[in-house]
Amino acid sequence: MSIFRTSLPGVTLDTADSLQASALKRGQKSVGFIPNMYANMANSPGLLETYMDGYDRFRKHSGFSPSEQEVILLTISRYNGCTYCMAAHSMIAAQMSGVSEPDLQALRDGKSLSTVNLRILNEFVKHLLETGGRPQQEQVERFIQAGYQEKHILEILLAMAVKLLSNYSNHLFETPLDNAFSNYVWSES
Repeated sequence: MSIFRTSLPGVTLDTADSLQASALKRGQKSVGFIPNMYANMANSPGLLETYMDGYDRFRKHSGFSPSEQEVILLTISRYNGCTYCMAAHSMIAAQMSGVSEPDLQALRDGKSLSTVNLRILNEFVKHLLETGGRPQQEQVERFIQAGYQEKHILEILLAMAVKLLSNYSNHLFETPLDNAFSNYVWSES
């Protein structure tokens, strides 16, 4: 059985209609260039705008530190097998968010993290993914005892929704990696 890959081309500012151009310009302003993922997602401006809105809200208002955010986003992207997002978030984790090299490697390999709170966070996110958002009481209690709040569970759901949009669209497009992320190539083992 072969896996479907969309034949839709990536959208550029030269080929974009007004809605696509608006979304692409917003993305370009946010990250400094138009990532291949954004060019592909712009085929549905609502998809790209929804992704950017959710991502921006998660980054600014989730209550998680930058390193915790990367643990969440990498855990989800690894679970979904997204090579593009694993590379992109590995670069962000290493260069911008302060995730230690051992913890980044553990995230990429699906192994246990050395930092206790990050390990508990990683395990809780995996548990949420594996249970379809139906966590067991003892898992929630462990999460809370690590210093998190119930509100944080909802913020993880936001990250899961955002990553579903990006991970799945990257699967459909087999999105080629941008040069900015090329030092962090990842593949499922």
